Amino acid sequence: MTRPSFPEPDESNGFLPDHIGLLRRSYRALTGRDLIDPALDDRAAARALFEAPFALLSHDTGADPILTYGNRTALRLFELDWGQLTTLPSRCTAHPAVQAERERLLREVAARGYIDDYAGVRVAASGRRFLIAGACVWNLMDSAGRYRGQAARFAEWRLLDADPPSVTD
Repeated sequence: MTRPSFPEPDESNGFLPDHIGLLRRSYRALTGRDLIDPALDDRAAARALFEAPFALLSHDTGADPILTYGNRTALRLFELDWGQLTTLPSRCTAHPAVQAERERLLREVAARGYIDDYAGVRVAASGRRFLIAGACVWNLMDSAGRYRGQAARFAEWRLLDADPPSVTD
């Protein structure tokens, strides 16, 4: 498996329109819905999705999948910069107490193609926990039908910790 290595989305790379195209096409094919206005071309959609008020993430196909993309909302929510995010195993975004549930979810998505209305506890780099709700998780399939990983979109979250745990907790 070759892991995609994407630079941080910005004007110089068009906000990664090829990868965003994969997310858009896969989402549409599986859910029948559009991730963003279908009238937008790939570059405009890539920029809009990077700046969107909802979280958008993807991971690769490894045995321990690594995150390959996170929009600005996801970066802020998980308290990561681009370099940290794109080297992080996606399992590390889930609280340790819910790892088994996360694995069950990913197996279900792999089998069904997508799951809608997922809810679960996630954890930011600081240790701060938050509950996501209404998440859609879907398989990424390229134009040749090859599996390229999974993506998630969610617009609902609620902080569970007023303050992250201290080192002595």
